[in-house]
Amino acid sequence: HISWQLFENLLTELGDSRTCRITYDQGELEIMAPTFTHESANRIIEGLIIALVEELGLEVKRTGSLTCKRQELGRGVEPDSCYYIQHEAQVRSKTSIDLSTDPPPDLVVEIEYTSSALPKLPLYAALKVPELWRYDGHQLFIYQLVAGQYVPCPRSPTFAPIKVTAIPRFLRKSQQVGEMKMTKAFRSWVRKQLKGR
Repeated sequence: HISWQLFENLLTELGDSRTCRITYDQGELEIMAPTFTHESANRIIEGLIIALVEELGLEVKRTGSLTCKRQELGRGVEPDSCYYIQHEAQVRSKTSIDLSTDPPPDLVVEIEYTSSALPKLPLYAALKVPELWRYDGHQLFIYQLVAGQYVPCPRSPTFAPIKVTAIPRFLRKSQQVGEMKMTKAFRSWVRKQLKGR
């Protein structure tokens, strides 16, 4: 029974430099603090997303753990990472995002080493986020919003020619050779896939 106003007050009180992620769903509140393993995977995946947009000639606006909220829905969530790609031009020069008038992020990434008490997929669906990635430490699951529900899909709608579900293999490789060598190998792998189209 947490009110929307208390949720807003908490966001203001904690400020932008907090390390915890806050989720609010119609009166229920969850606060989670990411672990080292969680944040490491999140940052590596972000680096690979940036490599993908560069190799595919796309533009991107990284919005990190942007608080995605809609008061009229009574819902708010802070993803591990989110990105504007298809709608990047619409938010490029903005200093803040208001989801009642601005589009939601095009892609949200959730790292799920531990399970959340509040199911996140219905929250993102209510906010109309078109694409969601979930990484559980072993596999990367891709979801696309179709008729208000997330459906699993074998390929990312944003990066369709590239089989991004192979990303966990590169995360494991980074533990053996380091992040920079792994990223170079990832770029080479992406280029081969693009040539083979």
